[in-house]
Amino acid sequence: MNDAKAFSRRHLLLGTAAALSLQACGATAVKPTPVASGGPPVHTPPSLQPFIADCVAANRESDRQAAVKEVLARGVADPRAMLQAVGEPKRAGITVFHRADDLTIFSAAWTPQMNLMPHNHKMWALIGIYTGREDNIFWKRSENGVTAHAVDVLFEGDVGTLSDTAIHSVTNPLERFTGGIHIYGGDFFATTRSQWDPDTRQESPSDGAVIRAIFERANERFMRTEAS
Repeated sequence: MNDAKAFSRRHLLLGTAAALSLQACGATAVKPTPVASGGPPVHTPPSLQPFIADCVAANRESDRQAAVKEVLARGVADPRAMLQAVGEPKRAGITVFHRADDLTIFSAAWTPQMNLMPHNHKMWALIGIYTGREDNIFWKRSENGVTAHAVDVLFEGDVGTLSDTAIHSVTNPLERFTGGIHIYGGDFFATTRSQWDPDTRQESPSDGAVIRAIFERANERFMRTEAS
């Protein structure tokens, strides 16, 4: 039995909170499949390697999204343990832990009261909140571009599920940072996506440069607020 399989069994028995504390257990680091260039760098801290290894193993199951969701649910069941493993968010942005053709895992941080316009992913997604709160409005295509049709509010310890056709917008309604683990059933950074203008609801292309600009504007607003 190799180290990764041994850890996976121990993880199931002990739970993720205990697993995250076993940083020196010697779990095998996960090496992502080679993917297209571009996108932010990938770095998996030792404290998260067991969690990432379990996500990769679950992604080989027949129902990939359901299996990975079980791992994520265990991972954020103790939000403080995950927060300690990931680190306290201090600015809007993403930190990539794993990137492969069939799976992308990163943490995303939202500044206080940050909003992200309606957008799609073109692949299934999971969101597990480990600090703060994330309000999701779900949209569907319409004659006006998109129309809101559902809401899902995620608190610490909650996991949200998005289909590969989902369109959603995101709000952090709190006056503190929100952080979550985001998992996608493909190479998030190599996929051309769409976004919809929050005022006109008209569709336009979205890519990494667009998203980075949104995060930077959010950080600038936060810094101005802190300085005032």
